[in-house]
Amino acid sequence: MLRFTTAGESHGPALVSILEGLPAGVPLLAADVDTDLARRQQGYGRGRRMQIETDRIEFLSGVRAGETLGSPISMLIRNSDWKNWLEIMDPAPRDGDADGPRKRQVTRVRPGHADLTGLLKYDRTDARDILERASARETTARVASGAVCRVLLRELGIRVGSHLVHLGGVNAARPSVMPPDINAAADASPLRTLDAAAESEMIARIDAAKKDGNTLGGICEVVVTGLPVGLGSHVSWDRRLDGRLGQAMLSIPAVKGVEIGLGFETARRTGAEVHDEIEAAPGNTRTGHVRRTTNRAGGTEGGMTTGEELVIRVAMKPISTLMRPLGTVDVATGQAASAVAERSDVTAVPAMGVIAEAMAAFVLADAVLEKFGGDSLGEVRRNFDAYLARLDERVG
Repeated sequence: MLRFTTAGESHGPALVSILEGLPAGVPLLAADVDTDLARRQQGYGRGRRMQIETDRIEFLSGVRAGETLGSPISMLIRNSDWKNWLEIMDPAPRDGDADGPRKRQVTRVRPGHADLTGLLKYDRTDARDILERASARETTARVASGAVCRVLLRELGIRVGSHLVHLGGVNAARPSVMPPDINAAADASPLRTLDAAAESEMIARIDAAKKDGNTLGGICEVVVTGLPVGLGSHVSWDRRLDGRLGQAMLSIPAVKGVEIGLGFETARRTGAEVHDEIEAAPGNTRTGHVRRTTNRAGGTEGGMTTGEELVIRVAMKPISTLMRPLGTVDVATGQAASAVAERSDVTAVPAMGVIAEAMAAFVLADAVLEKFGGDSLGEVRRNFDAYLARLDERVG
């Protein structure tokens, strides 16, 4: 089983990402990970933290001479801002701690954030003990593990990309023909959108929200190509691939909705307008030598991949830290107050797309190893190729 875990606080010394279960022999360089970390930091509407941090990983284990060893891969990502937060975040007791809270305590909890719920759940008096881990900074470590999974998928001809399709009330048109390299095209845009006309209006909305001390949400679309038919399973609830993808996406901070294919729109149409007709397509091995004339299902049927493009849309709410704060309660006094205003972005939807790619890459790599698993990349590839060969035998 492939699994990963992350550790670290937003303003602590570093983040750690540990990925376990990847086979030996996967070619892997730090640059493979650093590229996605840099993509996560881009996007119009980001805050000053993105100017402070230049995320890079250091391999601590699991990689030697440019290849994975089959042992856990641990990666360290240092926080450049740590030097400014040492007095506040120092794990050791400090003189004066007994006399009162440390600087930058948070008692004016933010509506929409984990502050209040976490403070009550874990019996803390300072919500900084909650927000430092609940911060989206944690997703840096997720992207690191996802980038490693992406390399495994790439070795099997599977590619994961994303682009922004909505922001702040503005829809972006989806191209009738997607570019061969979705990420290369999307990353050329400051908002990672493929609709230049919509981009201008989105930027204007971001500027207006920033001036008003407000924030904006939006939707990104993840597109995966090259998947073979049959990843996942229909036999048990926890093996259904669409369910696993949904859970992974909803675990991303501020994500409130996920659709695969037409998603909620399927409930508003008739069966004839929803289901994809099937026709013969000799030579299309990964779909079983058939094709769907449409892809309204978004690449899954019965909890399994169809071999068509996997299309997932992920909705992110506006960030909960507003520079013109909402009303709240100061938990130290019980009195009405304005919520604390931590440093924040106006929007992070473009970055969320990169995070969603990482989570999709992890789930799909896990499904690949579930079906074709082996202790080395060579063994996985042989199992994968044998499956494709069997699909070829079924033609006719």
